[in-house]
Amino acid sequence: MRRLLLVTLVAACAVLPAAAREVTPAEKRVIPSVADLPGCADPAVLDRVSGSFADKEAGFWNSSLTIVAYDHVRPLAWRPWGLDFLPRRFCTATATVSDGMRRRVDYSVREDMDLFGKGWGVEFCVTGLDRNLAFSPACRMARP
Repeated sequence: MRRLLLVTLVAACAVLPAAAREVTPAEKRVIPSVADLPGCADPAVLDRVSGSFADKEAGFWNSSLTIVAYDHVRPLAWRPWGLDFLPRRFCTATATVSDGMRRRVDYSVREDMDLFGKGWGVEFCVTGLDRNLAFSPACRMARP
């Protein structure tokens, strides 16, 4: 009898939709989020990606590679996981690297992600130059 009750309960839980949870937008938290992020093509965003890329290449890989130009900059997603997550803007572009190669760069602009947790920061991956495979495979983990 207990076994039948247990099987019935498990089956009912599998059929029922997941319990709904209350969604509190990040802007309405005790420490609210502002959700005022620059766009994908904003020069400050692209400069930050370029600077971080050059620093990473020089500091970790003893490489002089830099990003010299961007084109085909476009957004991929805005807050893809919902209102209750910290605001993030996901973008992609084609970057011309100083070695002459054109590579896809996937990046996100994230609120409260700069050095002191205020303002915005970026996280990026240049396809073919993710040497430590942090965003493997092929920078997929840098996209939403």
